[in-house]
Amino acid sequence: MCTLVHMTVGYFAGDTRTQRERMLAGDLYIADDPELERDMRRAAELAERYRAQATAFDPAATETLGELLGTKGDDVYIRPPLFVDYGFNIHIGPRTFANYNLTALDVAEIRIGADCQIGPNVQLLTPTHPVEPQPRRDKLEAARPIIIGDNVWLGGGAIVCPGVTIGDNSVIGAGAVVTKDIPANVVAVGNPARVVREI
Repeated sequence: MCTLVHMTVGYFAGDTRTQRERMLAGDLYIADDPELERDMRRAAELAERYRAQATAFDPAATETLGELLGTKGDDVYIRPPLFVDYGFNIHIGPRTFANYNLTALDVAEIRIGADCQIGPNVQLLTPTHPVEPQPRRDKLEAARPIIIGDNVWLGGGAIVCPGVTIGDNSVIGAGAVVTKDIPANVVAVGNPARVVREI
């Protein structure tokens, strides 16, 4: 890690922020940082506890999920396993349901509205990496937030890319790769996802 810090010190010259502060601001940062590793370890432990409790139909699972997430509305249910980076950057509105294997990489904020339906194996991916080879080799990364409106249905295996907003009531077809914003009240399918009709 000392070598990594030495290689990247030029990127952060004059910036006194921690890597966590840089990450939360949406700026380039190094994920291999002790504070961030502690946050990730905490999230992994809570996600594993949630998996065990939810699988056993233990009512304590709801409390554990609330501890893992930044905010959680009433009657949110996520079928385990759930995979997150940190958890605290995820905000879910009431009555939202997510099926098995939701991967929500919350380096940046992920906001999911009320009454959403999320199919199995959906990926919400906020992290970005430099296109230029050297900064990528130096392990720099950043992130852009994802916003999902109310009453959205994400079909199984859909992938939502960094910086995307999906409007209220829209439906994303199974296996779609959403690379750009999707307006409200439409159906979008394909790779890259495109609007095929209004609702």
